[in-house]
Amino acid sequence: MSFADLGLIPELLQAVADAGYTEPTPIQQQAIPVVLAGHDMMGGAQTGTGKTAGFTLPLLQQLARHANTSTSPARHPTRALILAPTRELAVQVFESVRTYARHLPLKATCIYGGVDMNAQIQELRLGIEIVIATPGRLLDHVQQKTINLSQVEMLVLDEADRMLDMGFIPDIKRILALLPVKRQSLLFSATFSEEIKKLADQMLKNPQLVEVARRNAVSETITHVVHPVTSGMKRNLLVHLLRHQPDTQALVFVDTKLVCGRLAHFLERSGISADAIHGDKSQSQRTETLEAFKGGHLRVLVATDVAARGLDIDELPCVINFELPHTAEDYVHRIGRTGRAGHKGNAVSLVCAEEKHWLADIQKLIKFEIPQQAVPGFDAEPEFDEAGHHGRGHKNRTEAAAHSDGERGGAAARKSSKPAGKSAKSAGKSLIAADGFDFSKPYIPATSSELITASAASTHPSHPPQRPLRPVAVLLGGLGRK
Repeated sequence: MSFADLGLIPELLQAVADAGYTEPTPIQQQAIPVVLAGHDMMGGAQTGTGKTAGFTLPLLQQLARHANTSTSPARHPTRALILAPTRELAVQVFESVRTYARHLPLKATCIYGGVDMNAQIQELRLGIEIVIATPGRLLDHVQQKTINLSQVEMLVLDEADRMLDMGFIPDIKRILALLPVKRQSLLFSATFSEEIKKLADQMLKNPQLVEVARRNAVSETITHVVHPVTSGMKRNLLVHLLRHQPDTQALVFVDTKLVCGRLAHFLERSGISADAIHGDKSQSQRTETLEAFKGGHLRVLVATDVAARGLDIDELPCVINFELPHTAEDYVHRIGRTGRAGHKGNAVSLVCAEEKHWLADIQKLIKFEIPQQAVPGFDAEPEFDEAGHHGRGHKNRTEAAAHSDGERGGAAARKSSKPAGKSAKSAGKSLIAADGFDFSKPYIPATSSELITASAASTHPSHPPQRPLRPVAVLLGGLGRK
């Protein structure tokens, strides 16, 4: 099948040919006709399979009837809105829209946080048909009244599971309330949980589900491996693996921004060119770092999950999970940065005993067991093989520790040469405090006068008070003078 068989207009066919594409991918073959027919849709596909073009091409064709060369902003109202969870993904979608719209007089812009709003405001005032945005910054423009969404005909939620599952639901609902009821809505994502699917069904009207692979599937071109290792030896193992493959670029994922920066610095000190990309960096810094990595000037890019979606790196050979993601679906998105478009890739995970239960969740999701390969000199904890066999393992590890402590205590008691009676007597004495208080007897509160007398005696044992002390209640105004 060719793109011409999908019913695309000549302007789009020319743009596709200019980009060097000859045949549509499976997700494009199924999604484009559905969108061109005007149906709402949920599109599920492995990341890297061309799903961005799967909604960009039909969206442009739907808006082609509005294309004009007028300079009046009134002739270019916002007619399509594409929402993305991260700045990187928004920029990637924007580049795709520009690539395929090069022969159509349709304007597009990308708005996201972390940069000054003034330049975005000036561009929106010129009239923009297609807006690609992150939810937070879009709402900033709505509040500033610099964008009007009343004429939006098409809405796209890219990476919809992340948009809905990671705290964007309130923002999405606010945006939906600003859009016309009569519109076409599309949800595209690499993964769909049942909960997300139910929520999406409430947002779409009779949606058609298009999936070209089983849900939450990973590319068959990716080789997976787990290296068991202690938590404290992960950094050294990472350096060891990178040094044994000196010409291989790698995208290394961690959980937190703090670990991200420290690990990149450690790799630099170990003689491996590396930099970090995370949410605390400015957009210009993130763009500069990403371009350096794409250009081959950086060998290792250390990233938090902010980079798990939207990074489009040609033929990236390796993704390393320095720390396993706490959500199994994020594993699919992380490793989706390699093995793209039919190329081979490697997914390496450094796993300690505490992470074994997350590994079990991942294997359950992707429906196969990842082979484990121990690296000589970097052995895992002795309890690694026992960890994660019972649910999430926390309770069982706690019970095992308590049982072990009990056995040690029993062994110590058996080794003791003291008779049981004497031990019991010693235990009884331990209930008597140094001041004579007996912890084995019920507590009986002392009277106010007893407390005052005891306090005075303990403070000045050799000097009794010269005058009688008055009850504390007098100081608080509770008793009258006699």
